[in-house]
Amino acid sequence: MIEEIVERGSGNVFADLGLSNPEERLAKAKIASAIQDVIEARGLTQNQAADLMGVDQPKVSKIIRGRLSEFSTERLLHFLICFGLDVEIVIHKRAKPDQRQGAITVAYV
Repeated sequence: MIEEIVERGSGNVFADLGLSNPEERLAKAKIASAIQDVIEARGLTQNQAADLMGVDQPKVSKIIRGRLSEFSTERLLHFLICFGLDVEIVIHKRAKPDQRQGAITVAYV
């Protein structure tokens, strides 16, 4: 019997893959997921969503497919506002004061 070794992830696939700016990448992915959820919940086509967002349809397609390199976090948040959603940014002290850097967390409720 072959024993498989499984390593627990950090909770951030981008960090686990050793990619640069993993916190920002994860935040952008979660925001893009929220955009996709809104589009699906409202039964919008990509063209209809593009009209509301003020972009062309290929940009909506890129967001849905997770191709986010050309979108800043700020721009993705702006797209949520275009759908009539409120975006709240909360800044607080780190949970673990001994950490060198803070963390970015996105919650879609």
